[in-house]
Amino acid sequence: MNFDAFEPSILGPAFCAGLLVLATHVPLGQRVLERGIIFIDLALAQVAGLGVLAAFSLGWETGGWQTQAVAGVAALIGAVALYVADRRWHAVQEAIIGSAFVLAASAGILLLAANPHGAEHLTDLLAGQILWVRFEQLLPTAVLYAFVLFAWFAAGKKNAGLRFYILFALTVTASVQLVGIYLVFASLILPALATRRLTPRSRLFWGYVTGIVGYAGGIALSALVDLPTGPTVVWILAMAALLVSLLPLRRAMAA
Repeated sequence: MNFDAFEPSILGPAFCAGLLVLATHVPLGQRVLERGIIFIDLALAQVAGLGVLAAFSLGWETGGWQTQAVAGVAALIGAVALYVADRRWHAVQEAIIGSAFVLAASAGILLLAANPHGAEHLTDLLAGQILWVRFEQLLPTAVLYAFVLFAWFAAGKKNAGLRFYILFALTVTASVQLVGIYLVFASLILPALATRRLTPRSRLFWGYVTGIVGYAGGIALSALVDLPTGPTVVWILAMAALLVSLLPLRRAMAA
C-alpha cells in the first residue's frame, strides 16, 4: 500500500470533479430511470466522445475550445435526433438509443484506426483520466453545471421533451471529458438505482450520499493500491449503491 500517494494537489481536484459531476448527474439519472430510457446517457456520452475523438484526429488540443465546441455540437445533434426519434418512434426508442451508441462507438474506432496512439486515447475516453484534472479546468464546468441545475430545478416537472434532451447533452459533453464514459454512466444510473424506492424527498439526498461515498472511496482506494481510478470508482460506487439500497430507509408509499 502506498500512503505517499495521498497527495492533496492530485486527489483534491479529482474529488472536486466527482462532486461537480454528481451535482447534475444524480437528478438527471433519477429522471432517466423514471422515464425508462436507461441507455440514453451512454449513447449521448458516446456521441460527445465521438466529437472529442474527431477533434483529436484533426490535431486539436484535448480540452481546448475547439474540442469543447465539436463535442458539444455532436452531443446536441445527437440529443435533437433522439428527441425526434422519441416523438415519432417511441415504441422502439430504446432500440434506437442502442443503435446510436453502437454507431458512435464504431465511428470512433474508425476515426482512430490509422492513429498509432488511437487505442490509448480511446481507453482514456472510456475509463477517464480523473487524476489529471486540475482546478482551473473545473471553473468552466462549474459555470455550465450551475446553469443546468438552475434550469433543471426551476422547471421542476416541466423537464421533459426537447428541454430534457438539451440539458442532458450539455451536461454529458462536459462530464465525459472530466471523468470518462464509464463514470458518466455509473454516476447517472447507480445512485438512481440505489434510491428508486425512496420517497421523492429522500431520493435526492441519498443519491448524493451514494455518489460522494463512491467517489471518495474509489479515489482513495485507487491511490492506496495503485489501481486505475475510473474503474475503481465505478466499483466502489456500485458497492455504495448496493449498501444504500439495503439500508432500512424510509420507503415511498407507492413503491
